Amino acid sequence: MRISGGEARGINLLVPKGDAVRPATDGMRQSVFSSLAARLPGARFLDLFAGSGAYGLEALSRGAAGGIFVEQNAKAVACVRHNLAAVCRSLGRGLDGLEIRQADALKVSLPPDERSPDLVFVDPPYHLIPEIAPRLFARLGELLAGHAEALVVFELPGGTELAPVGWTCVKELGRGARQPTVRIFRQGNP
Repeated sequence: MRISGGEARGINLLVPKGDAVRPATDGMRQSVFSSLAARLPGARFLDLFAGSGAYGLEALSRGAAGGIFVEQNAKAVACVRHNLAAVCRSLGRGLDGLEIRQADALKVSLPPDERSPDLVFVDPPYHLIPEIAPRLFARLGELLAGHAEALVVFELPGGTELAPVGWTCVKELGRGARQPTVRIFRQGNP
């Protein structure tokens, strides 16, 4: 697995061994970031259930200013650290404006002086989605309050029902019921 576009294109990403992480495919990330291209320069992101950090790192490679990676699994956090260092070296930048937190994505908070993220990437273990989605979207509603243009990019299995109250799906990317799908949500009604 590697960064698929931007200035760090081609950088290989370390993925934790075992089944604790299911990384987003290169093709899915390319589709997502083609859709988000105009929003990336200077954007701040929040990468929840970060795994290898692929979504946030891809955003960074394509012009995002910085963000926060949130992952609970210690082995995955170590991979994010390694991958972030490799991408930053490739970009010729330091770690300013970037943070890795080993924490529960459902309890994430922002520092008082931190602006709300422009993009939130959510790629949870698929089997947890029915249980966590309502609480997660409620928490994101609080974190993104006052930032009407913020988008939530949520990866889930194709065919999964997900219609969070108070959110509108503005785009869906994917190839069928058995393939990963990404839905992009914005707060508010259509």
